[in-house]
Amino acid sequence: MMKSVLLIGLGRFGRHMAQELQELHHEVLAIDADEQRVNDALDVVTNAQIGDSTNEAFIESLGVRNFDLCVVAIGDNFLSALETTSLLKEHGASFILSRACRDVHAKFLLMAGADDVIYPEKQMASWAAVRYSSEHLFDYIELTDDYSIYEMEVPRSWVGSSIVQVSSRTKYRFNILAIKRGDHLNPLPEPAYRFAADENIFVMGDNRTLQKLSQLD
Repeated sequence: MMKSVLLIGLGRFGRHMAQELQELHHEVLAIDADEQRVNDALDVVTNAQIGDSTNEAFIESLGVRNFDLCVVAIGDNFLSALETTSLLKEHGASFILSRACRDVHAKFLLMAGADDVIYPEKQMASWAAVRYSSEHLFDYIELTDDYSIYEMEVPRSWVGSSIVQVSSRTKYRFNILAIKRGDHLNPLPEPAYRFAADENIFVMGDNRTLQKLSQLD
């Protein structure tokens, strides 16, 4: 479903997000006070305007109630991000996602009216620490503070065994969501499915268990 997005801030993070939203076929109105940034983004957004997002009259002119999502992607001026978030909330924005550069920034942005906060540097550092601390792990998605989905190699000790024999749910307390071989994905495999050496598995469980699993040979 196509959504309308108001994106404020066209630094590196904002521009990358604009490109991703365009590829997902969403309508994006991008705002930045810097004329050059606005001009450079014209090829990756539906429309772009030069404007000061801390100016209440300007925010009011945008009709923020009409957007499905408002993104405050200002990373180089926390006060501006805070003021922008507050103004969006005051003018009825339905959902505000604000970028934070520090933990304390996230707390204030939430207090100012952000519905959610993204902290790219911290989240990427966390992802990289988990991803590259194991030779057998390819990717992971954090679901909550305690649970995640891991994509990892099939442990060598499992090759030739079935899902039932491995006892993933009773012994290890995680769920096998899918098996991947090359470009083929087999979602929700049957209990009798036997693992092969050239496969990856997608597993969901608590982080401690999955971290131990990713260390298995």
